[in-house]
Formats: sequence, structure tokens, C-alpha cells
Amino acid sequence: MNDTSTSFQLLPGAPDSPVILHVPHSSRAIPADVRAGIVLDDEALERELDHITDSHTAEIAAAAAAAAGVAPWRFVNQLSRLVIDPERFPDEREEMLAVGMGAVYTRTTHREVLRPDGHDGSGLVRRYFEPYAAAMTAAVDARLAAAGRAVVIDVHSYPTVPLPYELHGDGPRPPICLGTDPVHTPAGLLDAARTAFAGFGGIGTDSPFAGTYVPLKHYGRDERVSALMIEIRRDVYMKEPGGAAGPGLEALGHALAGLVEAVGSLG
Repeated sequence: MNDTSTSFQLLPGAPDSPVILHVPHSSRAIPADVRAGIVLDDEALERELDHITDSHTAEIAAAAAAAAGVAPWRFVNQLSRLVIDPERFPDEREEMLAVGMGAVYTRTTHREVLRPDGHDGSGLVRRYFEPYAAAMTAAVDARLAAAGRAVVIDVHSYPTVPLPYELHGDGPRPPICLGTDPVHTPAGLLDAARTAFAGFGGIGTDSPFAGTYVPLKHYGRDERVSALMIEIRRDVYMKEPGGAAGPGLEALGHALAGLVEAVGSLG
């Protein structure tokens, strides 16, 4: 998987749907030449992938797309976030640089060495981050052209117990965390998500993870683009870390489908 054209996938939805389900962290795939730059042995790398991967979130998005009356579009990263993390700022604005987890990670979830000190990640940014960002921007522009608005719903998961890399891991860890943005998350979208996910034992906002993904072209500039991050605590639907999915996956897919349908009616 060295061709950047295969490093992400845009799966079409209904022509007039404004919704893009964005799934950036579900894959464990690492190209061989990128793997060569990671210092962990194979066993340690598998453990790290167990912790860092938002396992089964692509399946949750797929279940939602199948169940929704008007199918959303899906933009799915086909590579591990250990290659590049498409949701980071690619520069000094990124607060996760403090723990070696900018656009190209140099440290693990346990703050151990992932790539050597002084590693130059600019090649990976050019090869993978920039094409991904351009394609996601184009996908949002296409929804704006087709529907007059775009709604990016970020689909993530997070561990039940905080990991050492988390900068804000001492706050609440509800079954469902909704990440918001002051410009791009309107009240109606947030209320619709609270209704859709009401059956999972509790909903919080911006803890332990805050914010949501908006392409930089639109970020803070175009209020026709709305966005919300859905962070699902992993014990709701899977065995941790990195284990099999359980029956919660189907229920989450139907809840996400309900949110997609509600978004369609917001207009």
C-alpha cells in the first residue's frame, strides 16, 4: 500500500446527502517502508496498535450507512495513524507535539520511543498527510456544491482507562463523548447527537477529548460546514485493547444512523 491513492477511501452516499462520516483512526495498516522507520519490534508494535487504533469504527460507520434512510458519504483512512495522523495540525499549532504526537508520531501511547530522536517527518507529511487533507477538502466542497451545506461527523473511540499520552486524561470518561467546535458545532447538531446516543449510559462533552475535524480551508471561515466528533468508550462495544467487537457495535451503528437522519432534517 505505497500508492497514496489507496491510503484513503471516499465511499459514496446519496447524491444530496450533506453528511460525511469521517473515520481517520480505524486501520492498522503500515506500508513496509514506513514500518522500517519505526523502532519497535513486531510484538511491541502490535501492542501499540492495540492501544492507538480506534478498532471497528469503520464497521460502525458502515453499519450506519447501511441503516440510514439517506446514506451518508464515508471518508475512511486506510492506513494506521502511526503513518500520519490526518487530524493533527501539521505545524506548531498542534498541542500533541508536546508528547511526540504531531502529524507524524515519534512517541507511543506510553511515551516510549516510536521513531528516533530527530526524525524528519516531512516526507510522510508530503506523501500521505497532504493528499489526505486535499481529498477531504474536496469531499467537503462537493457536499457544499450538492447540498448547500456539509456535516462532518468524526467517528472515534477511546480506551476506558487513560493512557500516558493523554494530555487531558484526568477528566470524565463517559460512554459517549461529543467533541465540539465553537464555530462549527451548532446547537441543533449537538442536541441531535445527544438524542441519538441517549441509550448508552451517559453522554459528555469535550472530555477526555475535545474538538472536531474541519478541513483547514473551511476551518473558522465557512459556517456552512458543521462538524461533531463522536468518541465512543471502547468497553461499550469491544474487548480492550484491540480485541473483538461485541453486540454494542450494531447498536452504535443504528444510533449513528439516527444521527445521520436527524442531521438530514435540520436543513
